Amino acid sequence: MRISDFGFRISDFKRAASGLCSLLLLSSAVFGQSDGSQQNVVGVSGTFAIVGAKVYTVSGPVINNGTVVISNGKITAVGARVAVPSNAVRINGRGLSVYPGMIDSATRLGLVEIPQGANPTVDVAELGDNNANAKAITAINPHTSHVNVTRVNGVTTVMSHPTGGTVSGQAAVINLVGARQEDMALVSEFALVINFPRATTGGGFGGGPQTDLAEAVRRRDQRIDELKKLFKEAEAYGKVRDGLGSSSALPGWKVDLKMEAMVPYVRGERPIVYTAERERDIRAVAKFVEETKTKGIIVGGQEAWKAADVLKKNGISVVFTNMWNLPVREDDAYDFLYEAPAKMKEAGITFAISTGEGGGNVRDLPYQAGMAGGFGLSKEDALKSVTLYAAQVLGIADKVGSLEAGKIANVVVTDGDILEPTTNVREVFINGRRLPLTSRHTELYRQFKDRK
Repeated sequence: MRISDFGFRISDFKRAASGLCSLLLLSSAVFGQSDGSQQNVVGVSGTFAIVGAKVYTVSGPVINNGTVVISNGKITAVGARVAVPSNAVRINGRGLSVYPGMIDSATRLGLVEIPQGANPTVDVAELGDNNANAKAITAINPHTSHVNVTRVNGVTTVMSHPTGGTVSGQAAVINLVGARQEDMALVSEFALVINFPRATTGGGFGGGPQTDLAEAVRRRDQRIDELKKLFKEAEAYGKVRDGLGSSSALPGWKVDLKMEAMVPYVRGERPIVYTAERERDIRAVAKFVEETKTKGIIVGGQEAWKAADVLKKNGISVVFTNMWNLPVREDDAYDFLYEAPAKMKEAGITFAISTGEGGGNVRDLPYQAGMAGGFGLSKEDALKSVTLYAAQVLGIADKVGSLEAGKIANVVVTDGDILEPTTNVREVFINGRRLPLTSRHTELYRQFKDRK
């Protein structure tokens, strides 16, 4: 039997082989354009002095013609009359401004690469309703292209959290530098994330059938009771575990990883992030926090300013993630959400502004804060909402969020107001490392900017 008996000729195979080789070469060329060489370059360490710049300490007054000294990963000096170490690399700051690195308090950065069409690059949620043992820090990809894209715009720290189910898992606070998750971690197990039950009636811009409000509230409260029961079970589990100590002699005792993970949160040792938007649901969160004696943070917070009394009473801060969203209800004013940060500030709520993004758009954080500054929030508070206020909400204000001696050297140098879209970032330091201002975006820009 010959190959020609099947209707093929040797020349057909040669042409097919040639085409396959061409396809493989083309594929390698395409993948070569995104080979990871730009992803999360870790920069260089050393001693640096930014001299003669306008220094926005955030926690204190602006310093004209100031100096910031960085050494061993920390800020070692900030002021107008600062001695520059002889071994420091001097950076001329004349005409430039120095800021603390910005902080996005609610993202999924590192957990999502391509949200649509590439499911293997998405690792934000586990199956099931209770995933308390799922840790974002173990799933974060340090080499995601979103790291560089984000930090070259002055965002140096993010909180990255899982989603899905009622108890989604544990969020992590990370600095955007490092080849491993543990290198990036500021707080590897920061908060337990709970998608708090909502009372939704449907309708709105999306249309669809509406549910009676009383029935919606009844269903929500039923789910809240189930959540309370879960908290009590975790408390009981913790008491039994503590009683056993290092012994496992109790008949039938079995380690429950989900209960184990919940114990420090239901005891109030670590904060719990509750997602909530409407006033009625935010008030329900406040009541839940009060009854369970836990530490609460609201993420979302469309109508948080309306519930200022219970938020302040229970020490609940807000991460506002709706700065660029459209109003939810047809009769809301166009600037309903734009003005929300100013109203929270006026009401005395501790808050931060966040993009709430999965990765690629976290870079827009300064512009969202700047927009709040255009709708009633002072310029100073707009800056603090993505620096010092954000650090306070995340409990890391002793490490980052302002330019002070002793804090981690997350420092950004710009040629203008950091919240303005026309401003260019000139230098970025994270953990005291001077980072190249390169990313997939900058490479593509350079590649195509002079194309005829």
